[in-house]
Amino acid sequence: MEEESKNKGSSQWTQDRLLEIVSLAEKAGEAIMVVYQKKDFGTTYKEDQSPLTEADMAAHYVIMDGLKTLTPELPALSEESKSVSYTLRRAWEAYWLIDPLDGTKEFVKRSDQFTVNIALVKSGVPVLGVVHAPALNLTYYGAKNLGVFKKVIGKKAVPISVSDDRSRVLKIAGSLSHGKEALEAFLKKIGPHELVRMGSSLKLCLVAEGAVDFYPRFGRTMEWDTAAAQAIVTEAGGSVTDASGKSLQYNKPDLANPHFFVRGTRKMPLLKDLSS
Repeated sequence: MEEESKNKGSSQWTQDRLLEIVSLAEKAGEAIMVVYQKKDFGTTYKEDQSPLTEADMAAHYVIMDGLKTLTPELPALSEESKSVSYTLRRAWEAYWLIDPLDGTKEFVKRSDQFTVNIALVKSGVPVLGVVHAPALNLTYYGAKNLGVFKKVIGKKAVPISVSDDRSRVLKIAGSLSHGKEALEAFLKKIGPHELVRMGSSLKLCLVAEGAVDFYPRFGRTMEWDTAAAQAIVTEAGGSVTDASGKSLQYNKPDLANPHFFVRGTRKMPLLKDLSS
């Protein structure tokens, strides 16, 4: 009972605590950049053939150690953690969900479009998110009832929100490295639009700040790829849904996401009506 009480008490978030998580993400970003500046990243490949570098692991340890200090009562699941069975996870009312280096392919290609993602998930819903792009000196962050912000390193953070500008041509975010054929087939059904290609979870953040109107994602992603940015998009007034319009859920038995659709307030057909 004592542990349960601690877990629930940790949901009382303040702006100062949110900024501590921002600082932790930026510290992980510094560890990533040390590796990024090397000639050889020490790249290996996982069973699914996705790349893994020294930077992924360096950021993983920075974040996991930091969270143990800041919130020792909360469990944490990182892409680079050992797998945790659903039998154990299903009891987690609140927990951290982390992608220490989202966009490793972009990191390896030196495109600069990779991020550190840290999310707090409660009852299957991301309620706090930090997305830090260390090579771009850029951070997006927000939490339920605390607002959502974009910060360029060295400048004051500014509030952001999704766009409701219906006079401009439809702006759509697309991946640099994934699902290009499926996206092109989908876009033929949309009509006039402008495509903005971007790597990692930055695509969701473009919707959150109103730079694009929506982002359709085809192909495999995992919960840690989207949780932090989903919290940011939601607090900015947008949504991240599956093909039927239901918000993505977290801490499922299978941690894979379905195809999903990120949008602001601009009215669009449901993804299921366009992706058939």
